[in-house]
Parts: sequence; C-alpha cells; structure tokens
Amino acid sequence: MKLPLIRSLLPAMGALCWIATSAPAARAQVQASLVAADASIQPGRPITVALRLEQTPHWHTYWVNPGTGLATTLAWTLPPGWKAGEIQWPAPKALTDSSGAVVGNGYDERDVLLPVTLTPPADLKPGTTVELSAAAEWLMCKDSCMPGSSTVSVSLPVSADVPAKDATWGDRIRATVAGLPQTDPAWAVSANRDGASVALAVAPTGAAGTVPNGLHFFADDNYVPYEAPQAVRPDGKGGFVLTLAISSDAPKDHPRLTGVLASASGWRPDGSLPGLRVDVEFGAAARSVKAAVAPSAPTAPAGTTGAGLLGTLALAFVGGLILNLMPCVFPVLGIKILGFVGQSGTDRGKVVAHGLVFTSGVLASFWILAGLLIALRASGDQLGWGFQLQSPGFVFALAAGMLVFAMNLSGVFEFGLSATGVGSDLQTKSGYTGSFFTGVLATVVATPCSAPFLAPALGAALALSAGQSLAVFTVIALGMSTPYLLLSIFPGAVKVLPRPGAWMETFKQFMAFPLYATVGYLVWVLAGQVTETGQLAVFFGLVVIAMGIWAYGRWHAPGASAGRARFGLLAGLALIALGTWTGWPQAPAPTDVTWGKWSPEAVASLRSEGRVVYVDFTARWCATCQANKRLVFHSEEVLKVLRERNVATLRGDWTNKDPQITAELAKYNRSAVPFNVIWFPGKTEPVALPELLTPEIVLKALRSGG
Repeated sequence: MKLPLIRSLLPAMGALCWIATSAPAARAQVQASLVAADASIQPGRPITVALRLEQTPHWHTYWVNPGTGLATTLAWTLPPGWKAGEIQWPAPKALTDSSGAVVGNGYDERDVLLPVTLTPPADLKPGTTVELSAAAEWLMCKDSCMPGSSTVSVSLPVSADVPAKDATWGDRIRATVAGLPQTDPAWAVSANRDGASVALAVAPTGAAGTVPNGLHFFADDNYVPYEAPQAVRPDGKGGFVLTLAISSDAPKDHPRLTGVLASASGWRPDGSLPGLRVDVEFGAAARSVKAAVAPSAPTAPAGTTGAGLLGTLALAFVGGLILNLMPCVFPVLGIKILGFVGQSGTDRGKVVAHGLVFTSGVLASFWILAGLLIALRASGDQLGWGFQLQSPGFVFALAAGMLVFAMNLSGVFEFGLSATGVGSDLQTKSGYTGSFFTGVLATVVATPCSAPFLAPALGAALALSAGQSLAVFTVIALGMSTPYLLLSIFPGAVKVLPRPGAWMETFKQFMAFPLYATVGYLVWVLAGQVTETGQLAVFFGLVVIAMGIWAYGRWHAPGASAGRARFGLLAGLALIALGTWTGWPQAPAPTDVTWGKWSPEAVASLRSEGRVVYVDFTARWCATCQANKRLVFHSEEVLKVLRERNVATLRGDWTNKDPQITAELAKYNRSAVPFNVIWFPGKTEPVALPELLTPEIVLKALRSGG
C-alpha cells in the first residue's frame, strides 16, 4: 500500500488508540483486595463482602455503565452451596480529562468499596473455615488506559452465633451499603420526553431540608449519552429540572428513564445519600417511593450498546478491508483472483457459492484465533496480535506450506488435476475445499500485517469481554472477505475479468513468484528466532521438502502407472518428513547486536547520564517495522543527528514472546508494533512517535527536545 493512503487513514483508525491495550497488564496503579463486613460466617445468613480498589491519585476505574471504558467485574470461586449476588454500585462521578471533557462514568477516589452479598448454605458446619475467592478485572485510566486483574480472597471462620462486625471494615462497608443509590420519600421524580431531549424533574415532597448541588444524571442503559452536557435549572419550588439529551441510536418507544441522579452535596440534610435512584415512566406524574436500596444495574451489558463498541466494530471492518491491500496478503489475493478467473465461465450460483465458502474459511480462522487469544488471556498469558509468528515452529510450517503452494503454481505437481483442466476443479467438492482453505491461508498470512490499522480495534478486543472480543474478530473477518464476496455475488464484476484460455497457465505460473518471495520473507523472520546453525538447518530442510514435492510431481503425474504413482507418493512423503525433521527450529534467536537491548534499567541508566534515549519496539514479523527501519535509519541526516546529539539507541525486539515488552507497550495503550519513543532529559514522560515513520517525523521530534 502506498504511504499517502496509509497516512490518510491513520486519523480515523486512531480514534480508539487510547483504549488499545494488551492483556493482562501491570496492576501498579490499582491494587485490589477482598474485605468482609463481619468477622465470621453464620450458616444460612447472608454476609456482605466488598472488593476494595486502592487507586493511585489521578487514576480511575469504571461504574457498571462506564460510558467509555469497561466496568469492573468479579468471577467468583465459592464452596458448594454458596450463592453470590451482583456488585452493588455506589453513585459514580462524571470522569473528565485534562481539558474538562467527560470521558466516562466511574470512581476516582483513593479507596473504593464495591459491596457484594454472599449467601452461605444452611448446613455449613460451625468450627470450619471458609475461603471466599474471586477473579477481579478492571480497566484503569489516567491519560491512558490499561486493564488490571487480580485474584482476591478472604478466609472467615464459621460460627453458630450471630457474627460480630469486622473491626476494620464492618462500619465502612455498612456505611457504603447504606449510601447506595436508592429512592427517598423526601423527593419526587418525574420525566417527560420531548423530541431529542428529556426533562427530568426532582422536587421535595415537603419542606426542603437540604439544597442539593452538583447534579448529574447517569443512565443505566445509555439512553442518555454520558458525554452530553446536562443543563440544570431550579423550578422555583425547591426542586430542579435537568434537560438531558437522548442518544441518537436510542429506540423511539423507550418507555422508562432509569439511572442514578447524583448530588455532590447528598440528598439528605446530613449530606448522605449521594445518589438518588431514578426509575420512572415517561410522562408519569411526579411520585415518591418508599426508600429501598436498589443497586444500579444496566438493562444491557456494559459497553455493548455504547458508541465505543460500535466505533471499535466499524474500525475493525475497515481494518479487515485494508488487509487485502497489504503486501503479505498479496500472494493469497493472487491465488483467489486466479480462482475467480477460472469461475468466470460458470453459472452465478457456482460463483456465489465459492465466495461464501471463502468467507466461511476466513470466519472460521478468525474465530479459532479469537478463541485461542481468549483462552490464553484467561490463563494469564500476555498476548499481542501476530503472536502466532512469535513461534519459530509456526513460521517454519508456514514457509514450507507457502513453498508447496508456489511449486504447485509453477507446475511441479498438481493436486489431482488433469494438465488440460486448469480451473475445472472449481466445479467439484475439492474446489469448494480449496476456496475454504484459501480463506484460512489468507487469514494466517494477514495477521502480522495488522499494524497500524487494526491496532486500536485489536487492542480494544483484548480488553473487552469474551463475547465482545469475538464480535470484533468476526467483523475483521467480514471486512477482509467482503471484496471477494461482492465479486462473487455480482456477476457483472466477474464478467469484466478475462475469459479462461491458454494464457491462464502462464498467469498461474507467474503467480508463483510472489509466493516464493513470501517464503524468503518468512525465512528472514526465522533468522531472528534461531541460531546461525539453526538458519542453515532451515534452508536445508526447505530444500529437502522441495525435493520431496518434485519427486511426487515427477512420478505421481496424471496418467502414471499405479506402481510409479505409489513410488512417487512414498518418496515424496519420506523426503517431506526428512525435510521437516531437518529444518524444524530448535534454538532461540541471537541477540540483536546493532542497537542496545532495551530494558527499563537500561533506559533509567542512560537517562541518569543526561542522554537522549531513542527506543524502537519492533519485531522481525512486522513488515511496517522493517519499512520504518529502511526509510528512517538508512537516512544519512537521521544518523548524523543521532551522532551529533549522542543519542542512545535501544531496541525492544518482540520477535519472540517477551512479557516485559508486552507490559511496557501496555503502559502506552499499545498491543502491536512498531512503537517508537524518545526520552529527553528533564522530562517525566517520553515522546511517542506514530506507527509509520519518515525521516522528517523523527528529525522534528529529535530537534524539538520534547
């Protein structure tokens, strides 16, 4: 893809960069623990525990309906017979950035308690001890965001007596529960809808004992946009009317307004009850309800109806489309174009069927990859997109597979086709199988090309729930397969392709060369993952595999006798097995000797010397990284400035899986490479450069001094 087109797309794709993260991430900004209101457990008697989040100043976590971001979750591991309720959410705050813009709903206090009611079985035996445990996950944000997770637990003895409150947490947890959003008989609430806004009225039912201020409404269901301004005016009778915008994608027949109306000064004379529960029908007369605790709960899963997920899905679709134009997808694109050329003389149903089968291959591959990411993330592994190319064995297998495809296109052997029937197999079951596995192959070779276009959407997917992550991967697959599907559905587009003929064999053989180039690229990736001896073994292994393919094609050609064909098959399989055994990677990659090896300690040491430090996070399987290196670090002017300013250069090589690099990327909301930063003396934060670099961009950053 041409550089100008890439640049033109970066602003749109960057809209979600601030939520792009890797999972799991460092937890230093928020520490989690589990605390209990009581010192013991009585059989059958509910007990209240609370997730405690200790937050570093200026960092925040999110409410059940976060607006943007992700709500905190708890996945319980309890003894048999126990039941866990939902998190009971205190009244949130409108979270703002440095410019004052609202960025979500949540909590920025130093110490946050999220209560949960647990119910033990009635047959619990006194004298025993019970451990209550949960897996907590949250999103923590300041100027950037990263996910956090921790396993929290508390052990309590079982007693037949009514438990005493916990000396440390009993009063505080009870106070938190008492202050949860609820209705109050002292205040009547009503709501009326008019066009694109809602008038929310709250009025005292008697003599106003307090005058609430700092009012803000938090919707349970995104009916009211979290970021929209809210106008508040007194009604002249001790109450207030809030004018609230209605979300542009809200259903027109939405019957109720539900949420929390927060007051900075509280709704009671003593300053308590920071959140008033709102649950009224539109147009209903003002009414008050007997006070009752009503934990806020959304009508839809957090994040699934907000603009954030929709934006992620939109960018994921565009990113999938762009993958078709990436260099490492081009060889597969050529194979598929060849397939459509062969289908141009068939009926429309056959063409459409092949397009649908190709799409199913792409979808199946992305679903498998999404499942692997979700499963490995759940097991605690740190992952980024393109992780499969961090496995030398996978890279070798992919290179060998590409070599086999290339030799097939070169005419060394046929997959059971007659020499004169090029393209005729598309009429048969094996033709549909070919379309399916072409979709699989396209996915396999497309994934390392995701940066910089898919980085925001993929980073978001890694921080979303399993279901939402699967939706993001599905949309990427649909974006990637849409051009092929449209070409198959609309026969007019197919008809513009040349008619089948003798030229097809020449075209077929020509298309082998991009595949040979891809094999060379993958071998180069392997060079960064194995020793020099290992590289030699890889080369020999691929040569022996090629010999096996040649033997198969030489003696298993169409029309060969049964004995000759059997010999060709056995000889080919034996040589392929020998080549695989010879070339299979065994050793890790050597250390890069051109730049210093990145580590936090290396950065700190160089900064203590007052030097400018340039850090390049890269990987051999990242094509964009290699383009940056050729374009920028072969520039004489850039090299001259680096020398004149005595810039220390460090490289974080992510070719192999490195949890420390993954965690460092997460600090800056990144889950993919390339990523370049410059540390300047006297500055507390580095200057982050864009994914696509030019000498001018790097020179400008170096000369700016931060």
